[in-house]
Amino acid sequence: MNWYAWASLPVVLFGLWLYTSQLSKSFPTLQGKRILLLIAHPDDEAMFFAPTLLALTRPELGNHIKILCLSSGDADGLGEVRKRELVKSGLQLGLRGEDDILIIEDKNFPDSMTVTWHPRLISNLLTSGFAPKMASISSKEAPQTTIDVIITFDADGISSHPNHKSLYNGAHAFLKALMHRHSGWECPIKLYTLTTTNILRKYLSLMDSPFTIITAIVKRKEMGGFPTPLMSISGPLGYRTAQKAMTTAHQSQMRWFRWGWITFSRYMVINDLRKEKTL
Repeated sequence: MNWYAWASLPVVLFGLWLYTSQLSKSFPTLQGKRILLLIAHPDDEAMFFAPTLLALTRPELGNHIKILCLSSGDADGLGEVRKRELVKSGLQLGLRGEDDILIIEDKNFPDSMTVTWHPRLISNLLTSGFAPKMASISSKEAPQTTIDVIITFDADGISSHPNHKSLYNGAHAFLKALMHRHSGWECPIKLYTLTTTNILRKYLSLMDSPFTIITAIVKRKEMGGFPTPLMSISGPLGYRTAQKAMTTAHQSQMRWFRWGWITFSRYMVINDLRKEKTL
């Protein structure tokens, strides 16, 4: 009896995987939106946001996604290599073309485990790139932007990396500045952040999907064009695509501990995003 139970376990898990990945597609999602994925380092898009990219770049949804990376990841002198790796990975994960992958090299945004990037500098960068007319628009007019959605890390940054956490604060600072003289208008950009989990859930991989789905159903607050929470669970093919984005694109980063991450991390399979209150 025990032998049969153990032998059937892989089949049960595979069935659960197929069921939850299909179920996640029935959840409300973003359609026809101009979306910015804001990351700190090349490989963030694959290690943390691959399920989101694979879900939102599906052609039938009509979204246009760009990646903005605020460093080249040059801590080990591999900046030029890592920039090429990010482009290759982004295309594997569904982006339309190389022009949709933007990488910033600025001394104000060093790749460092000990440096917190200033939110005002991030805000200024986002303003120049995605709300260039902000200063010239009257307070009686609606603010104008070239994107509808920003997706980035939450306040804990998944791994507590200070660069990740800086993006959360910088995105909030940007939206606050955007609406400073337009308090009577709705903010034209919605901010979604990736949920940080505890250490146990972080390494449960697919086994965290039932809890994630139940939590999403319980905490569902909004539907419409900008639903929250926003959830995606990759199927087996999506999971392999996410792994390949690391193993074949980000080859310079494939040290032993990253093999563990791409094998066991829930973020390679599951993303649940929360829409932030920005005002």
